[in-house]
Amino acid sequence: MNIIGPDYLVFGVDNVAAATDYLRDFGLQPVNVDETGGLFAALDGTGIVIRHKSDPSLPMPLPTANLLRQQVYGVRSADDLDVIEAELSKDRRVTRLADGSIETRDAHGFELKFQVTIRRELNMPAEKINAPGAPAQRKPNEIGVWEEMPAAPRTLSHVVLFVPDLEVATDFYCNRLGFVITDTLKGAGPFLRPKANDDHHTLFFIRTPEYMKGCEHLAFHMGGPTELMVAGTRFVKKGYQSFWGPGRHKFGSNWFWYFNSPLGCHVEYDADMDKHDDNWVAREAPMGAETSQIVLFEMREKWMPGGPPPGAKA
Repeated sequence: MNIIGPDYLVFGVDNVAAATDYLRDFGLQPVNVDETGGLFAALDGTGIVIRHKSDPSLPMPLPTANLLRQQVYGVRSADDLDVIEAELSKDRRVTRLADGSIETRDAHGFELKFQVTIRRELNMPAEKINAPGAPAQRKPNEIGVWEEMPAAPRTLSHVVLFVPDLEVATDFYCNRLGFVITDTLKGAGPFLRPKANDDHHTLFFIRTPEYMKGCEHLAFHMGGPTELMVAGTRFVKKGYQSFWGPGRHKFGSNWFWYFNSPLGCHVEYDADMDKHDDNWVAREAPMGAETSQIVLFEMREKWMPGGPPPGAKA
């Protein structure tokens, strides 16, 4: 099963206008968006779909207060859809839609859709660095940052789900859909990558009570840690509330910055995630602050030498 990762995440929100402003300010581009909602896309076409929670076109809600309605996974070809349909039809209802995509539910009742991926291949440079002892990546007179530098989400990276039963969730995605465990935070859950994606993870589970079941956060890949810091700083200046970060995780090595959102979950910028193949041996570590991040920073107002110490009252 050549599952690549999430193409779209679909939400039924309380306030379409607030969610629209949020996603546009986050750096996603509106696609056929009107007062009823629509798609907000990253540079490769993946993204988030919002509608009002009462919209009859939405899949059924979870039996919790969470606003996630559906995860839409992209696969490489129509043949992969046939394989998924044959496997999941063994013990659950699978619906084939007119466009060839299929819909079903996972073992915890999360609505799923699988389609031939809509993501576009990107051909963009990564962030360049210069370091003593290594060839310079930026040419002479090529600067690394400037005030109006672009910092837009490139692709939908991953989703993190609250689930009551880790074993049931892991069995479904690994044994039925071919995902692989890359690492595990004991006390929280496993990181998973699908067969056709070498990112450290596109999916992560956190064990919670049944009443919390839903989406904890979703993330978009940036072009590097500098883009992440620039995008996050701009977002804060627009009045949005930082939740966690900026910092860098240990498992996955990705830089992160999480924000509160009107989607009922957190939304993250991430950058520079590890890549893995089938030779990787999964690690385990106890869940905790020390294992969750190697560094963590706090957003503060800008400061200049000669001024009062950072954080001091004027």
